[in-house]
Amino acid sequence: MAVLCKPAIAVPEYVITNDETLELAQRLHGDHPQLDLVLRLIEHTGVQKRHLIQPIEKVLQHPGFDARSEVYEAQTKARVPAVVRQALDQAELEPSQIDLIIYVSCTGFMMPPPTAWLINTMGFRPQTRQMPIAQLGCAAGGAAVNRAHDFCTAYPDANVLVIACEFCSLCYQPTDLGVGSLLSNGLFGDGIAAAVVRGKGGTGVRLERNGSYIIPDTEQWISYAVRSTGFHFQLDKRVPGTMEPLAPALSALADQHQWNASKLDFYIIHAGGPRILDDLSRFLDVPPEAFRFSRATLTEYGNIASAVVLDALSRMFDEASTLHGQRGIMAGFGPGITAEISLGTWTSEPEAVG
Repeated sequence: MAVLCKPAIAVPEYVITNDETLELAQRLHGDHPQLDLVLRLIEHTGVQKRHLIQPIEKVLQHPGFDARSEVYEAQTKARVPAVVRQALDQAELEPSQIDLIIYVSCTGFMMPPPTAWLINTMGFRPQTRQMPIAQLGCAAGGAAVNRAHDFCTAYPDANVLVIACEFCSLCYQPTDLGVGSLLSNGLFGDGIAAAVVRGKGGTGVRLERNGSYIIPDTEQWISYAVRSTGFHFQLDKRVPGTMEPLAPALSALADQHQWNASKLDFYIIHAGGPRILDDLSRFLDVPPEAFRFSRATLTEYGNIASAVVLDALSRMFDEASTLHGQRGIMAGFGPGITAEISLGTWTSEPEAVG
């Protein structure tokens, strides 16, 4: 069975704290009629700091969508290869042993996709398949793992490299003054993650079942307005309440596998915000401590979109408390409203994998 190996994570060097974010919001939007609400929401995100690919002074500028696209491409090429190399090392594989690269990002656009550049520059075979995913937002990290699992199910000897590259700061829009937009300015951070799914061998999460669920008639709740100035993030105020309909979807997938979603050993959940984790704890009837990896990602990096689930998983590897045979669930949530869910068993014995 396919095994999801330890992810590699990198965050950029420029840091903004939550206190600095609050001060900035007061300075830039002192006359906003709902400033007190915005400040309260940002304060309660649980985010202590975020990492950015540029100093905050540059982030606040908007040189145009074309200039931002150039920054996206340059930063991608400068930062992604090191993360990829680390992920391959942690999976004990060489680039030539990868059969498919799944590349997810919702914060910039390149064509051909970055996968083509990586194949040409990092030693991957010309026959390596490519699967770029650009429109699933924060759910794409979970979707990438699931598509890797599907591929390894179809091709049991295959290995898949998953990459999530999110530069959320490039989506800052100084003219967007809605409460949801201003909250997002204090929530999202930049980050890169990569991980390998091995068809055979490896230690980590042995992937056993995956599924997807979309909440009907919510496609406008998380969206981009694509304009000449770039991507304008739109967030409906009902989004924080989506765990009530999504928790049963997680439980249903576990039930299909004859597992109880309330009695699992580990939970790797997209940390879109603190209420997501609080509500899921309540609706699944699991202790808040179960989401400690996701909460740590939110606290230290903010919402790094599709990279969150891989970072949270990396933290579980680092804690080294999960035992061979223990069961868990991974879930990413994003536009749609979409949930991408996977079930897996921790394996610390490579020889036990077929």
